[in-house]
Amino acid sequence: MSNKNGGIKGDFDELISTLRAYVKQETLAPLKGLGRYLAFGLAGSTIFGIGGIFLVLATVRILQTTTDAFQGNLSFFPYLCGMTACGVLIYLVLLALKRDGRRHSSDR
Repeated sequence: MSNKNGGIKGDFDELISTLRAYVKQETLAPLKGLGRYLAFGLAGSTIFGIGGIFLVLATVRILQTTTDAFQGNLSFFPYLCGMTACGVLIYLVLLALKRDGRRHSSDR
């Protein structure tokens, strides 16, 4: 077989080109897909995080401006409600992560 294709050097060159094609196909292409997946995940996480902050700020502002009950000694109450809303959002995120982890571990 070596004599037909240009000897051992031809076989070696073919081996190298096959290995390069394999490495590109099996490592570089999935890594490009992973990069796209991570980019969209980070963008979505950032947008959800900013949305959560705005939601908490809106809760505090609504309680401060629309009600007169939280004046004087109770002026801390809107901030307490905002912190509670943060806690609820963090709990929901952790619950979703826990559920997602269980789903992926059962797939294997």
